Amino acid sequence: MGEESKHVAHCLVLAYPAQGHINPMIEFSKRLIQRGLKITLVSTVSFWNTTTPHTLKSLSSSDPQNIQVESISDGYDNGGLAAAESLEIYKETFWKVGPRTLSNLIQKLASNNNPVDCVICDGFLYWALDVAKDEFGILGALFFTQPCAVNNIYFHVYKKWLELPLSESEYLIPGLPKLAASELPSFLYDYGSYPGYFDIIRNQFCNIHKADWVLANTFYELESQVVNWLKEIWPLKTIGPCVPSMYLDKRLLHDNDYGVSIYDQNIDSCIKWLNDKTKGSVVYVSFGSMAGLTEKQTEELAFGLKESDCYFLWVVRDCDHAKIPKWFLETNDSEKGLVVTWCPQLLVLTHDAVGCFLTHCGWNSTLEAICFGVPTIAMPLWTDQITNAKHIKDVWKMGVRVDADEKGLVRRESIGNCIKEILESEKGNEIKNNALKWRNLAKDSVDEGGSSDQNITEFVAKLAQLCST
Repeated sequence: MGEESKHVAHCLVLAYPAQGHINPMIEFSKRLIQRGLKITLVSTVSFWNTTTPHTLKSLSSSDPQNIQVESISDGYDNGGLAAAESLEIYKETFWKVGPRTLSNLIQKLASNNNPVDCVICDGFLYWALDVAKDEFGILGALFFTQPCAVNNIYFHVYKKWLELPLSESEYLIPGLPKLAASELPSFLYDYGSYPGYFDIIRNQFCNIHKADWVLANTFYELESQVVNWLKEIWPLKTIGPCVPSMYLDKRLLHDNDYGVSIYDQNIDSCIKWLNDKTKGSVVYVSFGSMAGLTEKQTEELAFGLKESDCYFLWVVRDCDHAKIPKWFLETNDSEKGLVVTWCPQLLVLTHDAVGCFLTHCGWNSTLEAICFGVPTIAMPLWTDQITNAKHIKDVWKMGVRVDADEKGLVRRESIGNCIKEILESEKGNEIKNNALKWRNLAKDSVDEGGSSDQNITEFVAKLAQLCST
């Protein structure tokens, strides 16, 4: 009699419907597929409707790194958050409709002889853990797309170990450097701002005791002290950086892109322009896919770039393009500075011509800068970006941070000084060396035998063991 076929564990990976959340979960899924697991990637109908068609096809093709794609509803299938009256109403609706449609999906997959063994859910969608554990009795993991330092701060808020509104000028939180109140995430420092997002972030931990695993998109060497502290209270595993393999360990062939994008990318024009520039001469400027600059801040940035007399590649989203001063567009020499609506950030950051990255310090962009050894000019806007900027400058020492005035405006002089400090000064050379050090440590962590590689291997082994019992 032939040997019984071995059960292949099936993970349903549920991502919050935003580019910065789905990208790392896709890359983690590819690592799991490499180890023999079956993956179904899930986000909302409204999110999939915004992606370019070829990207979804590439995820669900016959590629060896095949990821099946499914969807649930957020209650706004024809527009998502943009169709809701407010973030608070969107969240309330999604939190009612999402669990029900997730349950229906798990039942549908089971009826199609494709039962789910484990739900890996974005920390923002923590209610999916209740669906997995309470309704179906299957394994569940929380996946945090933000750094452990920030998760620890929010956890302290949830436990009321850190009381709001803030009343101290400085805070000492286990595993973290001393933080000024203004270096905490904006939801705390600017208490009462964006209550909908704050509610989601604070409640990520309400059912963490149910999680069989807590997975974090970071690597041990980068945040060792806070990881050690959190491992005492959570079943935590660092499994990042979740960046396409061909930029790190190169063990996943052809994995050179996340695979999903809500923007059309100006690949040819960006790379052709960079190819004509000397090594380390270009400032790459991008503020991510969510928040934008004010009109006044955009003007100061334009002045700062112009007066620094450097080469620059500046990404300005379509919705923000009207904020660029007319004088800047009329006088800008496209050979000196290229302004685009979006670009292939991975290819840009790994290009020899790029000398530094002026960034909002979103966690994905921060990790990419770390992975590619790119010195960073930190210009945070909100949420976790402020705390990430603190680490970039003072902990990892791989960048500088712009100074804002009493009105919160970053002036052109500060922008220009930071550019010159990295590209032209002796301190800039030290920053570049530190950036290269972190690049090597990031690569080592996901390479065979590295800290994140071992954690993923242990996760897969334990999952297989639990599924076979």
